[in-house]
Amino acid sequence: MIRRIILILILALVMASCAGAPAATEAPAATEEPAATEAPTESFLGDNSPSNVLTETSSPQPIPTQVLPTPTDTPLPTLELPTEAANAPMSMVWDGTPTYLGDSTPGYSFRVTYDPDLWALTADQFGFPALGHRTIPSCVISVTSGRGLPASMTVEHDVLDIDNIAFDVGKVYENGVLKFVTYTGGDRTIITGFEVSFDEQVDECLADTETVLSTLRSVSVSQATPQP
Repeated sequence: MIRRIILILILALVMASCAGAPAATEAPAATEEPAATEAPTESFLGDNSPSNVLTETSSPQPIPTQVLPTPTDTPLPTLELPTEAANAPMSMVWDGTPTYLGDSTPGYSFRVTYDPDLWALTADQFGFPALGHRTIPSCVISVTSGRGLPASMTVEHDVLDIDNIAFDVGKVYENGVLKFVTYTGGDRTIITGFEVSFDEQVDECLADTETVLSTLRSVSVSQATPQP
């Protein structure tokens, strides 16, 4: 009896070992979590990609046009001419120191003769002796010497021969307008210069001027009439 039970147990064990092992339960595949998306880091300057960078350009501001004042000639004050003396002589003389002393013989003055009905001996705006025309406003003969001129002025030169006197005549223009005329010459004893200024009646002023300058000659200082 015992043998039969043992045999049955052995057969049961053999049968159990021959049976297929139960299928292993496959564990469910792990679900792959999506990678965490990294939040874009924004620069404190903002998005600086080329397409989004805004270049600030400043529009040039219009420069206000500065209106320069038009240069105008400042008129010189009118010379005060002395009242013509009653019963004045037919002619009077103006004696003075030559303006080119280095080219003149020492001890001599220049002398010109003028009609007191047309001219009056006075002083110009700088205090030097001058002849002022009585009937042509601003027509004045004053003494002068060579000096420089601004670039805006041009000079035309001519020669005036009167008896034994030769003058270099310089006509000074500015923008095509005759501004004044200089006469430089002498009688080989003295060399002196005169400047003629004017505002109107230019031809008449220059004609009366040349009448005066044609009388130029040198006199001894001892015979010269004192200047006013």
